Amino acid sequence: MDRTAIIGVGMTTIEAEKRRETFADMTWEAVNKALSDAGMTIADIDNVVTTSSDFWDGRTISLMAVGDVSGAAEKNVSCVEGDGTYGAFYANARALSGSYKTTLVTGHSKGSQCVSSLITNAAFDPIYERVLGMDMITASAMQANAYMNRTGVKPEDAALVSVKNHGNALKNPMAQLPMNITVDDVMASEMIADPLRKLDSSPVSDGCCAVIIAHESVATKFKQKPIWIRGLAFCTDSFFFGDRDLARSKALTEAAKKAYAMAGIKDPRKEIDLVELYDAFSYQELLWLEEMGLADYGKAAARLKAGEFNLDGALPVNPSGGLLSGHPVIAAGLYRIAEIVLQLRGDAGAHQVKKAKTGLAHGVNGLCGQSHCVWILDKEK
Repeated sequence: MDRTAIIGVGMTTIEAEKRRETFADMTWEAVNKALSDAGMTIADIDNVVTTSSDFWDGRTISLMAVGDVSGAAEKNVSCVEGDGTYGAFYANARALSGSYKTTLVTGHSKGSQCVSSLITNAAFDPIYERVLGMDMITASAMQANAYMNRTGVKPEDAALVSVKNHGNALKNPMAQLPMNITVDDVMASEMIADPLRKLDSSPVSDGCCAVIIAHESVATKFKQKPIWIRGLAFCTDSFFFGDRDLARSKALTEAAKKAYAMAGIKDPRKEIDLVELYDAFSYQELLWLEEMGLADYGKAAARLKAGEFNLDGALPVNPSGGLLSGHPVIAAGLYRIAEIVLQLRGDAGAHQVKKAKTGLAHGVNGLCGQSHCVWILDKEK
């Protein structure tokens, strides 16, 4: 089977509001950083995939605003709606098709220009759920309650995720919210939707990320040592909440199983060295780890408390600080991929995980993890 690799990454800093920068400005910065990282020019790119959302961008055909600065002029360009991991999935398929050797994929978001509650309310079923005024936060509170009631995990247990990830962000200059906080600080923060408090929740963020994927025939011809894509898969659950078990995630379990199988991974707890996952809320880090088979169901909290998911633990999780330290919707999953690439290259700086060889990146589409995308990346082919 043909192989592909990631040969360049570029990220803007994640900020609460990039007031002086447009979507195009952010994309220009990320794209040029990725090209410089790879030692390439835009002439070396065969085709472009942009990842965006008309709702979050506030315009129809949102890719048109960033096509030129992505280098798409006179190239084949496509747009994927949703999280950046899905845009990268499509970009990888293009590289494997044999028609394109190099693909540039971008993901951007300016949450500061949006009213997220209105946007996420519109994602619900218009007859039965939207009229209730539900949004991402209230839906996630329902999921948090379902998970905690099923497993016995307490809000204080989830709060430790926030403590860890904001602490990791202190070592990541790209993060929006580096903070030295305690569980007491999390529990004293404003209640947003029971049991979720402000410090259990990811912030509104602006940011852009770019990644370059290459076919194996050209992957070693550029500046960086390739980071090889060993396995990837995505899977989707039911749209209607009444058809889903919110305390579990069958879609994530299936996506992880397929990604592990493609990568030849038999025991992910022993073969995965670090994880960058989509922690929009603190409890989700625990639930997602369990559903990916990286902890027994209901037991991730105990492993977290034991320090196993710390930067120097047995399985570092979100060493970058994760989404809790900066959540540019749409771009968030692409940042997870880029962070794993930097880790496996040994370029992560102060939040570098020692001896990292194999990493897992994770993205989400839809409310409460309706769809999940799992990537397995490796420094060796």
